[in-house]
Amino acid sequence: MQKTKKTAVKMVMYALLAITFSLTSCGTSSQVIIPTSEKLPTLEDNYSIIWQGSGESYIYLDGKYERNESNDYTFEVVQRRYKNSWKSIKNMHRIHPNYDGKAGEREQTMFFGIDFSANQNKIVSTINSSLGNGKGESDNEFREQTMQFSLDGISSFAPYNTMRITQHYKYEEGILLETVELFKFKDGNEIPFVKIEEKATIFRPTKLETAPTKFE
Repeated sequence: MQKTKKTAVKMVMYALLAITFSLTSCGTSSQVIIPTSEKLPTLEDNYSIIWQGSGESYIYLDGKYERNESNDYTFEVVQRRYKNSWKSIKNMHRIHPNYDGKAGEREQTMFFGIDFSANQNKIVSTINSSLGNGKGESDNEFREQTMQFSLDGISSFAPYNTMRITQHYKYEEGILLETVELFKFKDGNEIPFVKIEEKATIFRPTKLETAPTKFE
């Protein structure tokens, strides 16, 4: 009986996951907000990085996170760092064969604009994104960074309304470790729902001495 009850709870939670993700899918795909510009971006006035990686999805059940492989994804981020601001475009690809499409399209695009400023001994940030707006903090070398913002277009009945991103830039190793958390912020409390553990590799412009591959 206990096992049957636990299975039923899991089915309800997975159904909620599909429904609530679908509420935000339009904000990250067909109606994505990416600022327009008459000029194409260049490499001259910013430090451009491409991050390529994958995200492992977890859902919070019975007081702990459990793997949810069908919502895993791969991604690329084009990150342009200007003097005191960053502009990033993230493309996500859900390639798992059991992905049911209820969390939005397999291919999704998001925009993040971050403006940094000094506040006493802290580097603080203001985030304007296609998902929502919020605040963040970082060290002056942007090695450890957190961002938290309210999500736009979320139903009051959904089990989450807030996203927090925690980043660990390991530049010398050429990798970025990132945790994305979705939770309900209510009456000063956080109610966990979903998290994604991301790992990405850094790519920078380079010159090649010869063709990197050839037909054989």
